[in-house]
Amino acid sequence: MIRPLLAAAATAAVLLGASAAFAQTLTFSAIPDEDETKLVQRFTKVADYLSKTLGVPVKYVPVKSYGAAVTAFKNNQIQLGWFGGLSGVQARRAVAGSQALAQGDEDQAFVSYFIANAATGLPADQKDLPKAVAGKTFTFGAKTSTSGRLMPEFYIRKELGKGPDEVFSRVGYSGDHTKTVELVASGAYEVGAVNFTSFDDMVAKKQVDPAVVRIIWKTPPYPDYNWTIRGDADKTFGAGFTDKVRAALVGMSEPELLAAFPRKKFIPATNADYDPIVAVGQQLGLLD
Repeated sequence: MIRPLLAAAATAAVLLGASAAFAQTLTFSAIPDEDETKLVQRFTKVADYLSKTLGVPVKYVPVKSYGAAVTAFKNNQIQLGWFGGLSGVQARRAVAGSQALAQGDEDQAFVSYFIANAATGLPADQKDLPKAVAGKTFTFGAKTSTSGRLMPEFYIRKELGKGPDEVFSRVGYSGDHTKTVELVASGAYEVGAVNFTSFDDMVAKKQVDPAVVRIIWKTPPYPDYNWTIRGDADKTFGAGFTDKVRAALVGMSEPELLAAFPRKKFIPATNADYDPIVAVGQQLGLLD
């Protein structure tokens, strides 16, 4: 009778241990600013790197929208996220004590490109947002994208004195930066707004012809993408875990991993770095 009891106890211990190990898996996601298949391929490698560096299982989980990434963070379905400026603010506001850990070196002074199909005749590289965009069809990226909607709309209002619906003949939302470029290239929309790293990466990979889609204006710089971790991470994974994650992100140096973003390197970030995004988000009614 004793042996069966011992066997049952041993089995229970194994199951509890497996359950505990599962509970300690760090799950992260990223805003879907590009094709999902590409993101899965790229971020699975990032998950492997983080797992080896942190000594805990790490899993990447794709999401369908910017809002879904924030919701997953709020509901503890993910504990770490690669967010845009606005979605990062939304995520941190949803979970008390959450912190921006790191940003790309480029994210200190990010810019959006206003791009146009060459058939519009709009000239490239203008000093100011050209008034001739008025009356054209225009697409943003995702509705809560910092570089694909928030800051472009802010500068449309600032430079042209009117909201997008008053400036353009038709306004759309592509959902991600890659689609914005593709829609402008095809002529489905005449003008669009896209983050500069996505566009430059597509040009470098010859996925878009700059003779067909030209940059007509660059916005002034603003803070953008960031890694954000939940405020209860240390309670879940152990004291000092938040600092370990920050160190792992800042220490990420393999070109193949950095190309997943794409960024040259990561640097430490704080919540206060995104105060300008909070101000603009509140001004445009996208934040309470």
